[in-house]
Amino acid sequence: MDKRSVGAAGESLAAEYLAARGMQILERNFKSRRGEVDLIGRHEGYLVFVEVKYRSGGTSGDPAEAVDRRKQQRICRAADYYRYLHRTGEDVPVRYDVVAIRGEEIRWLQNAFPHCTA
Repeated sequence: MDKRSVGAAGESLAAEYLAARGMQILERNFKSRRGEVDLIGRHEGYLVFVEVKYRSGGTSGDPAEAVDRRKQQRICRAADYYRYLHRTGEDVPVRYDVVAIRGEEIRWLQNAFPHCTA
């Protein structure tokens, strides 16, 4: 399986996992020139932007650690653009989550990082 197929499979697994826990998935693979967001959903009153990271085993480190500051900034820029396109008001709370998948283990890190301003 190539890298893109593995990523797509991980995103599908994450979407199913989140939906089973009450998140309404609004969009998958939102892309813009500003960045990309793997999943966008609604959960407990929040508009949630989700980054999915997958590692096949324990030798590659914690998948959540791959969401570094630079990646967070790209996600925030894409989220801002998504909110602009969909005319989401400032009164709608936003959350940035990470779903870390390692082998069979899935961890959902809610509010994994704050909105980036720079």
